[in-house]
Amino acid sequence: MNEHAILSLSFILLAGMLCQWVAWRVKFPAIIFLLAAGIVAGPVTQWLNPDQLFGDLLFPFVSLAVAVILFEGSLTLKIQNIPGLERVIRNLITIGAFITWMITTLATRTLLDFSWSVSFLFGALMVVTGPTVITPLLRTVRPKENVASILQWEGILIDPLGAILAVLVFEFIVSGGGVEGSFTAGLVVFGKMILIGLLFGAAGGSLFGFLLKKFWIPHYLHNIFALALVCVVFAVSNVFEAESGLLSVTIMGIWLANSKGLELDDILDFKESLSILLISMLFIILAARMNLDAFIDLGWPALAVFAVIQFVIRPLSVHLCALGSKLTMNERHLLSWIAPRGIVAAAISALFAIRLEYLGYQDASRMVPLTFLIIIGTVLLQSTTAGPLARFLKVAEPENKGFLIVGANAVAQLIAEELKKNGIRTLMTDQNWSSVTEAKLKGLAAYWGNPVSEHAERNLNLMGIGNLLALSPQVELNALAAQYYRLEFAPSSIFTIRNAQPTAGTAETKTAFKYSGRVLFGESVTFQDLEHLLHQGAEMKTTLLTEEFSYEDYRDQQGDTRNSLFAIDPNAAVHVFTDQPDFVPKAGWKIIALAVKKAA
Repeated sequence: MNEHAILSLSFILLAGMLCQWVAWRVKFPAIIFLLAAGIVAGPVTQWLNPDQLFGDLLFPFVSLAVAVILFEGSLTLKIQNIPGLERVIRNLITIGAFITWMITTLATRTLLDFSWSVSFLFGALMVVTGPTVITPLLRTVRPKENVASILQWEGILIDPLGAILAVLVFEFIVSGGGVEGSFTAGLVVFGKMILIGLLFGAAGGSLFGFLLKKFWIPHYLHNIFALALVCVVFAVSNVFEAESGLLSVTIMGIWLANSKGLELDDILDFKESLSILLISMLFIILAARMNLDAFIDLGWPALAVFAVIQFVIRPLSVHLCALGSKLTMNERHLLSWIAPRGIVAAAISALFAIRLEYLGYQDASRMVPLTFLIIIGTVLLQSTTAGPLARFLKVAEPENKGFLIVGANAVAQLIAEELKKNGIRTLMTDQNWSSVTEAKLKGLAAYWGNPVSEHAERNLNLMGIGNLLALSPQVELNALAAQYYRLEFAPSSIFTIRNAQPTAGTAETKTAFKYSGRVLFGESVTFQDLEHLLHQGAEMKTTLLTEEFSYEDYRDQQGDTRNSLFAIDPNAAVHVFTDQPDFVPKAGWKIIALAVKKAA
């Protein structure tokens, strides 16, 4: 028995990571593959039975996992990122939620003949979208900042509020529904949930922020302490008022995200990794509990409910909530299309269905497969179409092919100019005013200031930027920038130029910077070398390779000395030459090099 439990848990972890990897490769939200894995492991093969595996710990585990996911998402919610959009977000989580609730309830009652009680409960569940599906979708779609901010805030805030709404409806049902006084009692419960959530969330955020500012927690315990405190705040809130914990941890995260003087990058990085793990496990576990026969028996009326939610309710809700806002019509159209349902709907529907079935509500058992149909339908449809739609509406960010260049010196300017000529976006940053001014006069985008300052974090527009070139003559600044931006860019996309030839042997190891990025243009090329070539009259040249003129021919060509710097493939992706290049230029590629004519 123990061996089977260990094997099952190991399978869930491995399958979850494989699904995440496949999603990364094909650029689809991982939930599609996670749900498929859970369905195959559970109802199809009967290999995984979560109720038997976890027993009474199943739903406490699900509840804690959802709390951690919401806390991680709320840590990214900074008020400064939504200037002018506050009203739209507020409308979506209030007016929009009410519209979704009411129309979904009517559609469910009319099309599927659910009881009014279960219809109202299902309508409340469909209010939530959630960061578990929104965040992966945003990574794939890459909409403009206005759309991304609204979807992110809506997804995170609507999760606890939608959960509270569902709990209120459930409490109303089990308390007798139409019995006199139950409505008033429901309002009292709602008020207590909001009060407890705000109180414990603010208290938890204040306490953790105070401990961080006083340096009373060692750095290596920051992540674990934050995780423990989130779990405690969630649990204690639920003790004082059932189901208020989700709101508490959300408020705690928002409080910390907007507290001044707190360094949360490491905590956020840890929580993001933990959230990916928990999301992967949760979707597989909950999908494995699904009853396929009940799913199929829903028939065409369930598809009609899905169509109402996707094509009627969401567009109506968004366009009403966006009235008078600064959002363009195309941005509103994209918002109207994106509202996938996620883990909170799946978890709460499973929990409440069991309790309602026990109380004699026969149609409650159909609520879970209907919830999963809406989850699968919205995620599949929106994940496959939202990207092309965003590009068609011209509200998608450009692909992250551009370069943030640390340094606006002559070498950096020459490189930026040539990249710009080839259609590659560049953004230069330097603390030297004259260098920045000179770069701007050449038509180059440049920021005057320290690239690792708080001001740069707020004002650097990294839209379309996916690589870092540290081209400053200051070795410490290059290393610091590489370290600072390693959470923003992939390690393989951070490049630092050498400022001196490495000392062979032990000295090189002792003096090397950790996380300083890949060596730009090779071990033998230093900043001083490039600067010297410029003084010799070197020029940047872009050469197209063909079937008749290969890269080998290019390297062997006589007449000038060439230092290959970049290669651009036919898909306009830029590859940087390093000491160990992971690409081989072919016909159709372009080579950017610094060339010096040889003396006759």
